[in-house]
Amino acid sequence: MPEMIPVVSSNVAAVGYDSSSQTVYVRFLDGKTYIYKGVPEAEFENLKNAASIGSYLHRNFKNVYPYERVE
Repeated sequence: MPEMIPVVSSNVAAVGYDSSSQTVYVRFLDGKTYIYKGVPEAEFENLKNAASIGSYLHRNFKNVYPYERVE
């Protein structure tokens, strides 16, 4: 797992990115971590810098990239 960057969000605790596999890691406040596959690095930067990370994730990741729970 890449380095996780803490974020200020009502439901996301931290995010991380593995550029070699284009995988975004999202750890939620409830402790669950999900990965989103095939995400360009620019899209991860957009997520990290979004005014609302949870809303951005829902709008731009949920039905766009394949995802699965990893922990």
